[in-house]
Amino acid sequence: MKIQSIETFSTPDVSLVRVRTDDGAQGWGQLSPYHADISATVLHRQVAVHALGQDISALSGLDDLLDRIYEKEYKFPGSYMCRALGGLDTAIWDLHGKLQGKSVCELLGGTPRPIRVYASSMKRDITPAQEADRFLRLRDRHGYDAFKFRIGSECGRGRDEWPGRTETIIPTIRTALGEEADLLVDANSCYGPDQAIEVGRMLQANGVRHFEEPCPYWELDWTRRVTEALALDVTGGEQDNNLALWKHMIESRVVDVVQPDICYLGGIARTLRVARMAQAAGLPCTPHSANLSLVTIFTLHLMGAIENAGPYVEFSIEESDYYPWQYGIYSEFPVARDGKVQIPQGPGWGVEINPSWLERADYRISRVE
Repeated sequence: MKIQSIETFSTPDVSLVRVRTDDGAQGWGQLSPYHADISATVLHRQVAVHALGQDISALSGLDDLLDRIYEKEYKFPGSYMCRALGGLDTAIWDLHGKLQGKSVCELLGGTPRPIRVYASSMKRDITPAQEADRFLRLRDRHGYDAFKFRIGSECGRGRDEWPGRTETIIPTIRTALGEEADLLVDANSCYGPDQAIEVGRMLQANGVRHFEEPCPYWELDWTRRVTEALALDVTGGEQDNNLALWKHMIESRVVDVVQPDICYLGGIARTLRVARMAQAAGLPCTPHSANLSLVTIFTLHLMGAIENAGPYVEFSIEESDYYPWQYGIYSEFPVARDGKVQIPQGPGWGVEINPSWLERADYRISRVE
């Protein structure tokens, strides 16, 4: 069973990948969102040239295939290469699931089931009171018992989104939701280590359990200082795609919880390696899945199978004004009920790609001639 063609259906925001084999099997994957049309070009120029004609009869050979492609393009070891590999990888998992009549979760050794999610807010453009009201409405409608909100400012160099916002939103959310809610925050690389520790102590005083990306993610020593100083979980890793760097991060305990992003890292197979490294070190894995494109579907399947899965999956609560491109790609679209989302149970990813979405996308194909 050899790869006959690799197709992409792209917009600037998101790109789907279809892999077909010489015996007629096919599977769907997705490139990482954000400048996805650039990732699609990398896929055709630097990945497809090495993948076409390769035998994918056994999933056990997928790690080696991805490594060989990565090594062939050793001068380009960055984010776009990994985003392109992720499209190939996720399509191959779907293909094998469909051939075997199993979900990807089952291929990984798990069981599709409802899985706990946390309501993840991306907003910094509403007041703390408005965020609290939004959480309360969503709690009542969907049964969430865990919530993540933003503090600081994205790569903010220590500056808040506006003066006093962080100091206000932390107690506001805690008071509104009560002591029974699990609270998580994301600083998006805002703080230096001393300021992050100071903010972290305020978080601890308010019972927040998860402090994500407190320092610029590339400053590993800064983040380690914060991890060592605080009792709550310091988390991170969504931006990191180099497996050697992941090994160093885990062995040196940069964070308490690892958060790889399946689409940024290069697919399920590479994310499994990070999860297993973390498991060997006694660390939980709670991947980043900050939008409702297929990355959330991929993450649900993975988290239903790995032994060191964290207590919940990230689930975006943003509506059409924030990520309008995440809608209409596939069905059935995931919905939280009683604070949980069902892992799709059908073969492969267990969702159907919408033909009308494909018709609106830019099409490109690489194939064996």
